[in-house]
Amino acid sequence: MILFKKATELSEYLDAQRKNGNTLGFCPTMGALHAGHISLIESSKKSNDLTVSSIFVNPAQFNNAQDFEKYPHTIERDIEMLELAACDILFIPTVKEIYPEGFAHLKNYELGFIETVLEGKFRPGHYQGVCMIMERLLKIVLPQNLYLGQKDYQQCMVIKKLIELIQLDNRIKTNICPTLRENDGLAMSSRNLRLTHEERKKADSIFKALSFIHTNFEAGNIEVLKQNAMLMLKESGFTVDYVEIADASSLEEIKIWNGEQKPVVLIAAFLNEVRLIDNLILN
Repeated sequence: MILFKKATELSEYLDAQRKNGNTLGFCPTMGALHAGHISLIESSKKSNDLTVSSIFVNPAQFNNAQDFEKYPHTIERDIEMLELAACDILFIPTVKEIYPEGFAHLKNYELGFIETVLEGKFRPGHYQGVCMIMERLLKIVLPQNLYLGQKDYQQCMVIKKLIELIQLDNRIKTNICPTLRENDGLAMSSRNLRLTHEERKKADSIFKALSFIHTNFEAGNIEVLKQNAMLMLKESGFTVDYVEIADASSLEEIKIWNGEQKPVVLIAAFLNEVRLIDNLILN
């Protein structure tokens, strides 16, 4: 695995690889890697000549300074995991490398409705920060294929929108890979490292709430389902930001399901200081 810290050096290397006819897959991360990240690497390696990953904890997307400070950093372990997964290229830039002039007054991205609901509502400015880093990374790497995890469902939609806005949608294909889960159903997440032993035992309640909705979902008024799922989480010690059932393609709220729309249920909730998110497509 070749490690790069400078954007210009990485771009020059990848330009040469493209000229040699090699296809590039890209798996951006914020580190604290787990099997879910490695599954993205594996998916990329099946379809591309070279797989590029990046590790960068992006300060611009944290609307809570304490959350940024407490984000887990496991860089040596991360590098070892990527080497074992046979990742070809790793980009580990500094903040100054990504934001040489800072990130307080960068451009605004017209994301529309998707930025006003769910994560966009509860984490104002978050998706602007996501777009800042993703535009920078995508223009440095210029992959043919981008690999993202479904756990960050709304973020995947935002990044697809970004790719359209920066007019790279004709050259970058976005591949959404399934959420990997622990044995009890908890979605694999870097934030799980912050859970105490007691919190970890309660954390599977999110998947139980999702499964409850999935099992009982049927045409008609679905408000009671959401309320019951929210109650399940509160009884397990969660502070709930939202339990929402929405159109899978637009994230517009569904209150009465007509039996035809493709819905997704999305949850965000705090277990003490740790905020967890998850989702399930409802068939």
